[in-house]
Amino acid sequence: MTNQPAGGVKADLGLDGQGVVQLTWQRGVSISEADAEAAMRGVNELCGTGRHPMLVDMASTAQVSRGARAVFGRPCQASRIALLGASPVDKVLANFILGINKLPCPTRFFTARDEAMAWLLKEQVAAA
Repeated sequence: MTNQPAGGVKADLGLDGQGVVQLTWQRGVSISEADAEAAMRGVNELCGTGRHPMLVDMASTAQVSRGARAVFGRPCQASRIALLGASPVDKVLANFILGINKLPCPTRFFTARDEAMAWLLKEQVAAA
C-alpha cells in the first residue's frame, strides 16, 4: 500500500493494491474542518487525475464538526465512498453525515470491512 500522511497524526491514508484509497481515522478522534480539509487534500494528491473508490474507517470517531461535514460534501477524487464503523455511535455519526450533506458520489455505511470492500470494488468490476 502506498502511504501518505493525512493531516498530521489524526489519520492514515494510503492506496492499496486493488486501487482503493484507505483513510483510517484514529480511534476517539474529533474531526475538525481543518482535519477534513487536510484529509481531502491528501486524497486528491494521492489519486492525482484518476478517481478511486475510498474506504473511510471511522470506527469509534468521537465527533465530526459541522465544518468537517461541509468539507466531506465537496467533490474529490473518490468515485464512491464506504464509511466503515463498528458501533451504534458510528452509525449515528455516519447517518448524520449522509443525511445532512448532498454527497458528491455514492456513499454508504458498513459495519463489515468485507462488505464495504465488495461494494467499492463492484464499480471497478462493472467498468472492466
